[in-house]
Amino acid sequence: MSVEKINTLVVGAGQAGVAMSEHLGLMGIPHVVLERSRIAERWRSERWDSLVANGPAWHDRFPGLKFSGISPETFPPKERMAEYFEEYVAMLQAPVRTGVEVHKVERLSGRPGFRVSTSAGEFEARNVVAATGPFQSPAIPPIVPAQAKVQQLHSSAYKNPGQLAEGAVLVVGAGASGSQIAEELRKAGKQVYLSVGEHYRPPRAYRGRDYCWWLGALGLWDEVKIKPKKKHVAFAVSGYEGGKTVDFRRLAHLGINLVGLTRALEDGVMHFEPGLAENIAEGDRAYFDVLRDADAYIEDNGLSFPPEPEAWELLPDPECLTRPILSLDLEAAGVTTILWATGFKFDFSWLQVNAFDDKGEPYHKRGISAESGIYFLGLPNLVNRASSFIYGVWHDAKYVADHIALQNEYMAYEKS
Repeated sequence: MSVEKINTLVVGAGQAGVAMSEHLGLMGIPHVVLERSRIAERWRSERWDSLVANGPAWHDRFPGLKFSGISPETFPPKERMAEYFEEYVAMLQAPVRTGVEVHKVERLSGRPGFRVSTSAGEFEARNVVAATGPFQSPAIPPIVPAQAKVQQLHSSAYKNPGQLAEGAVLVVGAGASGSQIAEELRKAGKQVYLSVGEHYRPPRAYRGRDYCWWLGALGLWDEVKIKPKKKHVAFAVSGYEGGKTVDFRRLAHLGINLVGLTRALEDGVMHFEPGLAENIAEGDRAYFDVLRDADAYIEDNGLSFPPEPEAWELLPDPECLTRPILSLDLEAAGVTTILWATGFKFDFSWLQVNAFDDKGEPYHKRGISAESGIYFLGLPNLVNRASSFIYGVWHDAKYVADHIALQNEYMAYEKS
């Protein structure tokens, strides 16, 4: 069997892989991008029908191409996002091969590079970039056994309210996905319980500027402020219905029952952690911090942005916040579905190299792994807050491409 040899092999043709291809191409580095399905597949088949981008079109894009046919202030729907990356690949004439699944990557013996086994044959690559992103394998906590008499599905498998069984729904997780899905289900007439844990809740927009703009102006994308940032908490921001601030009190006044962090199921009764009010209050503090910092920035820079006093007002606390539900008999409450909006975990089982720590997490610095020639791209906090977003992954890819180019020069060096 013939083996195809290439300098750099990129795994994944989502936003990370496409960004990587652009920079490798600009540097003249021979490469190929392998995608097991279609370009930007997760936008197509692993998201719910009404999903839109979390940032406006002027921001959630690469520098080389603006969205056509929509307003820059629009939050593009998921189909348009997939089309955008298809258009970008066509513009670049990027060497993307779809329908090719990578089964295994292992280091070659006695010479530099890696053997890459795929559904389309064998490759040998000097460098391999894992650009499979942060949304690899659904993470569902082991709380409810599979044989329980309740429908269970992860947010990545949810499409629309008509997909669910008749009855009430418990949505576990109140980040961008959980909060949007809970509201959609409630508006479809479902009785909804929303399990809320620790979260970061910024304003969608303030004083005429979207939060993406404030992230840049306030240095929050780059995380160079002294304030510590909480990690591993839900990020409650949304472009749903034209973009609006995620407000848990508003959701409760719509009829959604807020409950605390989902803890355990015992004899059909779901138990929730206390501390719901404290988590909501902590989210409020984060929200008001952004408003204060924005006001200070406007004053310091002499900007004439319109005031927005209503942004400082909170709705009254609903009863589910003042008298929280700590346990819920699922059958008695009519709960027939549990929807897990609990995020994802990594799956690098195909990458059989020495690039992981003792917990199985990628061990790297700015995407450069502990295994020479192996790189990661698109992971949360690879460099900073922006790294797993469209805006940030493009810049991270340039850094990784620069490093690959430098290492290629080392390998090509011959002493004169």
